[in-house]
Amino acid sequence: MVRKGWSFWQGYVVLLALAVVVKAESPYRFFDWNVTYGDIFPLGVRQQGILINGQFPGPDIYSVTNDNLIINVQNNLDEPFLLSWNGLQQRRNSYEDGVYGTTCPIPPGKNFTYILQVKDQIGSFFYFPSLAFHKAAGGFGGIRVLSRPRIPVPFPDPAGDFTLLIGDWFKNDHRQLKAMLDGGHKLPFPDGILINGHGLNGASFTVEQGKTYRFRISNVGLQNSLNFRIQGHKMKLVEVEGTHTVQTIYESLDVHVGQSYSVLVTMDQAAQDFYIVASTRFTDNILSTTATLHYSNSNKAVSGPIPAGPTDQIDWSLNQARSIRTNLTASGPRPNPQGSYHYGLINITRTIKVVSSAAQVKGKQRYAVNSVSFVPTDTPLKLADYFKIGGVFRVGSIPDNPTGQNMYLDTSVMGADYRAFVEIVFENHENIVQTWHIDGYAFWVVGMNGGVWTPNSREEYNLRDAVSRSTTQVRNLIDYYVFTQPFPSYFRKLKEWVFVCRYILNHGLLFTWLLIMLECGM
Repeated sequence: MVRKGWSFWQGYVVLLALAVVVKAESPYRFFDWNVTYGDIFPLGVRQQGILINGQFPGPDIYSVTNDNLIINVQNNLDEPFLLSWNGLQQRRNSYEDGVYGTTCPIPPGKNFTYILQVKDQIGSFFYFPSLAFHKAAGGFGGIRVLSRPRIPVPFPDPAGDFTLLIGDWFKNDHRQLKAMLDGGHKLPFPDGILINGHGLNGASFTVEQGKTYRFRISNVGLQNSLNFRIQGHKMKLVEVEGTHTVQTIYESLDVHVGQSYSVLVTMDQAAQDFYIVASTRFTDNILSTTATLHYSNSNKAVSGPIPAGPTDQIDWSLNQARSIRTNLTASGPRPNPQGSYHYGLINITRTIKVVSSAAQVKGKQRYAVNSVSFVPTDTPLKLADYFKIGGVFRVGSIPDNPTGQNMYLDTSVMGADYRAFVEIVFENHENIVQTWHIDGYAFWVVGMNGGVWTPNSREEYNLRDAVSRSTTQVRNLIDYYVFTQPFPSYFRKLKEWVFVCRYILNHGLLFTWLLIMLECGM
């Protein structure tokens, strides 16, 4: 019945407007996850793994740009647990980021519901547990964010879409690995490489001859850079951690710890099976593993030697990294903090240089940034800042530049100006490849070269089409990476296997460098 005094058409217009409002809200996707221990056999021996809904690796998260993700996590382990969302932007939402120091751990037997929105994002990402070396036991899985139907992507729809989680693996229990570090030792060399939780020839992907497929490749390991390749097939790179790239053809790709790549592969070979290979880079002992690319009409099983890949060719890896550029003509969501697509035209207001180091402190293996090894607090720093709780941290407890001091312990926090545009130089003095990750946001990788950075190095920056991504590698001294990053008006963090860097906003902007020695990557 139409309300008195209203015409039928007035009522219709109101109902139509309400329908438009309801339709305009982004969809919700609900996930209910049960985290438990369970037996796994990735390298042929029984291990205690961390399962999500009984799965190792955990279930894929499938979503579309702007979807709201409601993920209820029930922790049925016997220790606290946290999940971090590698590459997902957390705009004004840092409490959900799942990193110790910002988010309280989920106690045993309790649950926590993560509320995330993949706002203005597309691409390939993954999640992983961020506490107590849990990632060495599992608990990780893939995340794919598809473009909205009306927003075109710069390539035809593939015939299929596969997630490949590659990474080094240890036969040691995650508690044993933790105990090694606590006992003053570094991590040993891994026992193998996994593809989707399987060792040699354990995983298989079925395709149809003549069709093109998308492969989303993420390195979910602890410490080793890996080279990825598919026997007899070339890979067209189309996306890196949410950025559409210039579509370059590669025969193999270096994927460093924490990185994600998306490639298109056309099944243009004879009807047979082929090797999919992941092998270690920059190691004296080369570890490899394989999966199978199975043509549905295959008449020949995979055979012959495993295709060789690069081993210690550093220049090769650097040149490949330099060749990855942003596709400036592509549609779809792209990072745009403060309207800064033209990041090269924004004046730098501050340069921060950070150097990592390793040493033993009080008998434990520790890792530091500018000599400061992070000490966690009982109160998350975000809460201490918001509620003005004194005595939790001290602003300025980490310097802008390395001091050469011996390593010391502190809850390190660095002050920064609101909306400053900052250049960050990372310098690696260790004999390993490091990877740096900004948790909840992204940066532009504008420069890389050998030797030590100087102000003259800015002449070699890519100030036009550098890739905006969340994770990149830093070689030891022969390489360096320079990032430009506009500090946003909301809380963001920089995190990686060796340390965690966090941005905290209250009346000004702070960010903290946090060392996670249990995900050290050393």
